Amino acid sequence: MPLAYEPAARLADRLLADHVVSRIWARDLAVWQADPGSADARSIASRLGWLDVAATMPPQLDRVTGIGQAVRADGVESVYLLGMGGSSLCAEVIATVVGPDRTAVRLHVLDTTDEQTITAAAGRLDPARSLFLVASKSGGTVEVASLEKFFWSLSVAALGPRAAGRQFIAITDPGTALQKLGESRGYRHVFLNPPDIGGRFSALSLFGLVPASLLDAMPGELLEGGSAMAEGCRQENHTNAGLELGAFIGAATLEGRNKLTVVLPPSLASLGLWIEQLVAESTGKHGKGALPVVDEPLGRPDEYGQDRAFVAMATEDDGPDARGLEALEDAGHPVLRLSTRRSGLGAEFFRWEFATAVAGAVLGINPFDEPNVAEAKENTKALLAAFGSEGRLPDQEPTASGARAFVQAPTFAGTSPEGVVAAAVQSIAPGDYAAFLSYLPPTSGLESAIAAIRHALRSKTHAATTYGVGPRYLHSTGQYHKGGPDNVVAFVITGDDATETPIPDAGYSFGVLKRSQALADAGTLAAHGRRVVRIHIRGDQGDAGEVLTRLFADALGG
Repeated sequence: MPLAYEPAARLADRLLADHVVSRIWARDLAVWQADPGSADARSIASRLGWLDVAATMPPQLDRVTGIGQAVRADGVESVYLLGMGGSSLCAEVIATVVGPDRTAVRLHVLDTTDEQTITAAAGRLDPARSLFLVASKSGGTVEVASLEKFFWSLSVAALGPRAAGRQFIAITDPGTALQKLGESRGYRHVFLNPPDIGGRFSALSLFGLVPASLLDAMPGELLEGGSAMAEGCRQENHTNAGLELGAFIGAATLEGRNKLTVVLPPSLASLGLWIEQLVAESTGKHGKGALPVVDEPLGRPDEYGQDRAFVAMATEDDGPDARGLEALEDAGHPVLRLSTRRSGLGAEFFRWEFATAVAGAVLGINPFDEPNVAEAKENTKALLAAFGSEGRLPDQEPTASGARAFVQAPTFAGTSPEGVVAAAVQSIAPGDYAAFLSYLPPTSGLESAIAAIRHALRSKTHAATTYGVGPRYLHSTGQYHKGGPDNVVAFVITGDDATETPIPDAGYSFGVLKRSQALADAGTLAAHGRRVVRIHIRGDQGDAGEVLTRLFADALGG
């Protein structure tokens, strides 16, 4: 059925006329305008394995389900997933959508370097009844390696090295340092994923199927749904769900409506985190891209600017506000309605993956690389090296300082933190967006305060806002903030850690690592000419939400 949004309908017709669907399946790199022999061509050619999951993954299912059954038979009650980005988000979605009452064990995703979160997990740990799933495509992600060292040390102290190995499973690519580590430490199992599947396109590979099996969440059904959608995405007509979604994303972005607002029912709310990473990291480069806005309550038409497009998803018994969507459509905002089943996660994973590949073709970019992610990583390494030689992290002088907070803002002036924040808010123009990038423990009080600030900012400026928890967002929207259009005001929020928990054999603590990541990303954003305000909250973080509320009150008329 042709799309109701006319620019998308015309674009879908053109994509069909150009046989883009069959060319994607035939691995025609020219679809993404990659020159033969170029770095883009090599990158794309090595990352198209996600198209083949219907053929490559079924032979793995017996082994995957067998491991899950064995782990549960051994009395494991909790799985701690140590992973970042594409190695963790799909598992979190699976666990949340299926629900804790319907899974055999409880999944705890540790995609963090936050002292409070890590020490809380360690405090409730029962090593004999816990399993650690160490997931990293590259096998060398600093957060994952640090968490592995920490929890391996705790497990060995409690159980001894041989028994501790039985409580660890790895998922990685062949030949990585993680494969070698898992084998040397006697991990229960080391799963080797096909190396031609990129991290954020890996939901239907072992990075999604193994966690589903450990949770007894029917990995076979997940893969069946993805395989059925993959077959549908071979169709060269308007029944191709991935093509239609990709055409909508691409057309809206070309029309300047590049804030892709994803409206999800409560039962699928966590899917937004995965969509956010997939679309933002894939399309946000070379000054282009679609920015997903995934956790924003639906507002009135007059609260939005002309940079919005909406994708609304409903299940058989759960859906977003139909009247609100109709009002948006009547006001001229593009709205695409999707239907799915709550049990249809596998199909949604593939639909969005294929749509993202199509959107990349429309925008003329390589959707499978992440060219700006490495910059912040390298800057983090430099800061850690400086800490190793000097015993402290280099930092800039505050732009303005107050009793509970100071701010650093290369592009904004002010005599107080409140004044700098107000100047940043006043700089937001039509088409801009604000990103709240928090390295504080994600407590309910803090998140409620940021949600209220975001709502007030949307009402005042009509701008889109996003919220990312560091360092998680570095593996998600971080690419977009640095590589996408230059229209972001980034509020990087840091604070004082109450503890310093050493990372074994690293020479620094989790707190030092987290501060290095925050400082490195703020510096990288500024180096790209982005408008950046670093807000550092001093002392106890228990009232951090109240401190932020006061800092933004004048700017937002509170």
